[in-house]
Order: sequence, then C-alpha cells, then structure tokens
Amino acid sequence: MEHTTASSVRIEPWSESDLELLRRANAPELMAHLGGPESEEQLIGRHARYVTLSADRTGRGRMFRVALTGEDEAVGTIGFWERTWQGQEVYETGWAVLPGFQGRGIASAATAAVAEQARAENKHRYLHAYPSVANGASNGVCRKAGFVLLGECEVEYPPGHQLLTNDWRLDLHPGR
Repeated sequence: MEHTTASSVRIEPWSESDLELLRRANAPELMAHLGGPESEEQLIGRHARYVTLSADRTGRGRMFRVALTGEDEAVGTIGFWERTWQGQEVYETGWAVLPGFQGRGIASAATAAVAEQARAENKHRYLHAYPSVANGASNGVCRKAGFVLLGECEVEYPPGHQLLTNDWRLDLHPGR
C-alpha cells in the first residue's frame, strides 16, 4: 500500500461547495466511534458551522478539506476549534479520511498540517484530540503526529452521549 508524506497532502479551507464531502464522511464505518451517522438536517447544520468557522479570522479555529497534491478530489476532512478543557482554553482537532484512502498516512500528514495552522494562530498552547479508546487507527494518528497520551476521559459527543476517549495533547509552543 502506498504511504503518503506530508508534502503529498494539502489542506484547503472548507467552503460552501464541501457539503457533499461531509455527506461522504458521514458513512457508517467512519461514524462508528462517534455515535453513528448524522441526519441530513444535522449535516446541513454542521456544514454551516464549518463554513462560518473557516471564514472567521479571530483564531477560533478552521475546518479544511483534505486532498492529495496534484488531485482535485477531496479525500477527507480535518479541522481545529476552540474548547474549554479542564478549565483551560485549548484547541481540539478531529479528522476523517474516506474509506478508499485509509491506511496511507493521509490522516497523519493532514494532522501535522492542521497543527501548523493552529500553531500559526499563536493563541493557545495545546492542541487536543479525543479519539474513542476503541478507535485504534485514530489513536495511532495521534501517536504518529507527536501527541502525548494523557489518559482516558469521557467526552460528550454527540450531545447527550458520553464517549470514552483518550486525551491526546500536542504542545504547539514547546519551550514557552
């Protein structure tokens, strides 16, 4: 299987034209660790939030489509956004890579790229990821991208549903 390098992946700001990508990322196999697929109404709401977040230039975060260099088709989604975690303002990240493109290092390369975007905001010190403890692939992405495992925790996602996750943290400004 082909391995992808950071230079062969690009992230592009989310736009109005990315709703179909969000629908493709709503597949049962991609949403299995996140409470299952969302309804069309939920997807339209999420898409509107992504468009708004990507247009915001106050450092609250950004959403991106993931594409391979030299290709037009998007192969996944990734982003970062603000949240309060244990009394501290941090960024959180999350991603999805479409099934036909998994296992090639795309998520790890996109995570490195999104960490650079979050670092460039120069707003929060830490970027967290909260993959389900049962999601071996996403936990592997965190490890490969240099995140430190802080332990297990419960996160509410989707709203009203407690999810047992790992708390992974990346220091965006080491040495500070």
